[in-house]
Amino acid sequence: MAKSSNQKLKLLYLLKMLNEKTDENNTMTINDMIAELERYGITAERKSIYDDLEALRHYGLDIAMQKTKTTDYYVASRVFELPELKLLVDAVQCSKFVTHKKSNELIKKIESLASRKQAQSLQRQVFVTNRVKTINESIYYNIDSLHLAIAQNKKVTFKYFDYDIRKEKVFRKNGGKYTVSPYGLSWDDENYYLITFSTKYDGFTHYRVDRMTNIDLIEEERDPLSDKEHFDIAEYTKKVFNMFNGDEVMVNLQLDNSLVNAVVDRFGKDIQIGKVDDDNFNIWIKVAVSSTFFAWISQFGNKVKILSPESVVEKYISHLKEISSLY
Repeated sequence: MAKSSNQKLKLLYLLKMLNEKTDENNTMTINDMIAELERYGITAERKSIYDDLEALRHYGLDIAMQKTKTTDYYVASRVFELPELKLLVDAVQCSKFVTHKKSNELIKKIESLASRKQAQSLQRQVFVTNRVKTINESIYYNIDSLHLAIAQNKKVTFKYFDYDIRKEKVFRKNGGKYTVSPYGLSWDDENYYLITFSTKYDGFTHYRVDRMTNIDLIEEERDPLSDKEHFDIAEYTKKVFNMFNGDEVMVNLQLDNSLVNAVVDRFGKDIQIGKVDDDNFNIWIKVAVSSTFFAWISQFGNKVKILSPESVVEKYISHLKEISSLY
């Protein structure tokens, strides 16, 4: 009875072994397939295997054949090519918001999309252990809940916390819940942020997703955007440096010509660049003036100068004086 039941699974086991054991560098002969099927208690004749391979091709599996001393078969193409899988593994490894545990789980699942031999090459590039990772295990599911709230046009509530010097959670609002209108999720500086809109303050703000807990969708619909507001997540992340809020100001910067790449990387190719002289150019940008904006400027030393407005120039001078006073 068991043998009869297994025979019904022959095609599925054949599909499994071809996906797991073959690729362009690792092939199977008909005899290999018959021997492998016997491990599952399934007997097969050569003719039936030929028929099964044809059925799998008709199903959509790209089975190629090559002739050497023997006739060999292998899966020639898959949904993801090996370089694409390596890219996905790299993305998971570099994602600070994904915990060590979840990173390893995701990489194992990515490996299952390749043959076993190809999976070994993926495994050789896995270096998750010592990467800086979030310690909030629930973030993976928090992101899913927030996407659902945005899709359903609903508000969410949550608790928000910081870490103290003992690395223990300290909840803001004395543990009270925030109620917000979510409009987007942004991955910036290796962290996920929830971007929200407030009718009360007539503007956007954001929260680190890995510092949110007890997230709940509520039936209340999101605050609608005011007539003057237009939500563009790309524009928002350009002007809010490293997701630090500040007063939005139109700033004129003069930069050395060697910094064109840095400007394009930060603000995109649509940024308008004007020539100052043979060595310098200038840009007008609307930014949230904050310590992180000043840090971005400072990294280029004397190759960047704030031209206007004067209020931002004065804030930057004060910022530099505060730093120099420590030494």
